[in-house]
Amino acid sequence: MRLVLDWDGTVTETDSLWMVLERFGDAEVFARAEGALTEGSMSFQEVMELEFATVTAPLEDVRSFLLREVRIRPGFAELARAHDPLVLSSGFHELIEPLLAREDVRLEVRANRLDLQPGGWRVRWRDPEPCPVCGDLCKRRSLPEGPVAYAGDGHSDRCAALAADLVLARDGLAEWLAAEEIPFERFEDLDDVGAALRRAATG
Repeated sequence: MRLVLDWDGTVTETDSLWMVLERFGDAEVFARAEGALTEGSMSFQEVMELEFATVTAPLEDVRSFLLREVRIRPGFAELARAHDPLVLSSGFHELIEPLLAREDVRLEVRANRLDLQPGGWRVRWRDPEPCPVCGDLCKRRSLPEGPVAYAGDGHSDRCAALAADLVLARDGLAEWLAAEEIPFERFEDLDDVGAALRRAATG
């Protein structure tokens, strides 16, 4: 079973995209867009594009900030060595890869990319076609072939989690799955994910 890890809020202790928006974006736009996503009045695509259009800082400044401030959840290096997971993120290669290098971890990453415009960052979507299941730009079609264990924490993980054979969840994703009565296992740190995979392998 291939392990797939969301990045922000799953591998990282705090959502690094939110950190970028709070430090370098427009706080009012950020708050309004996240509220609209929760209410269902804006799609995930619309929210991401609106929020990151407010970021005009140089990429190197943002990377330096994240390298100083982002903390990785306990158990990540051990999980990476044991399972060689795929990192599947709605974030950006340009922000994820420097943090992987800092941790001296090499993994396959499937994520979006940035188009750095003077008037604001633009999202270059990895999969720019709407998902036939949820109708949004989501991560489901970027899942690998075969059985999948998916670990995530937020809104952007919902559709991909529904396609997984084993779902490991925390925070908002766990609350949503519980409300929808969809089976999953809770995790706090990534040692919990490793333990769940061992149980699945022997069960």
